[in-house]
Amino acid sequence: MTRRVLLSAFEREGDVLAATEACRKAGLKIVDVFTPYAVHGLDHAAGLAPSRLPWVCFALGLAGAAFKVWFEFWTSASSWPINVGGKPWNSLPAFVPVTFEVMVLFAGVSTVIAFLFVARLFPGRRAAVIDPAVTDDRFVLVVEQTDAAFDVAAVGRMLAGFGAVAIEERVEGGRR
Repeated sequence: MTRRVLLSAFEREGDVLAATEACRKAGLKIVDVFTPYAVHGLDHAAGLAPSRLPWVCFALGLAGAAFKVWFEFWTSASSWPINVGGKPWNSLPAFVPVTFEVMVLFAGVSTVIAFLFVARLFPGRRAAVIDPAVTDDRFVLVVEQTDAAFDVAAVGRMLAGFGAVAIEERVEGGRR
């Protein structure tokens, strides 16, 4: 399956921010925006929903802490009870420091794994370089041509009005 995209390069972050907002308001499908650094407000301008990664981090951190408390309670009170210094076998306050550390470990590792899975960053995957200048000082907005009524010239004029220094139409083959 092939798709046609329109790439527009900008030199300033304010220009790409305004162009992204205008494209979203015009009903154009924004595929991605490539920037050399994080641009504040770009997610809102592109109409992106908030990330669910904090909920993944919270849920898996909580699951890790619960599993660790269960495991430590099971090992110290059920599987191999040893009376050390007259302390009770099920002393939960003694479990708190290690529980915190395991919770942080589970939350951190699981968040990284979830991010890599959601972003489809698998080992051996080659990076798609849209414009070599994106890594230095260029901002690139990628808009997909969704139907035959997409007027490349009109969209190009709109983007040029926001200070686009280069506008290019590309045909991408294969699935993403």
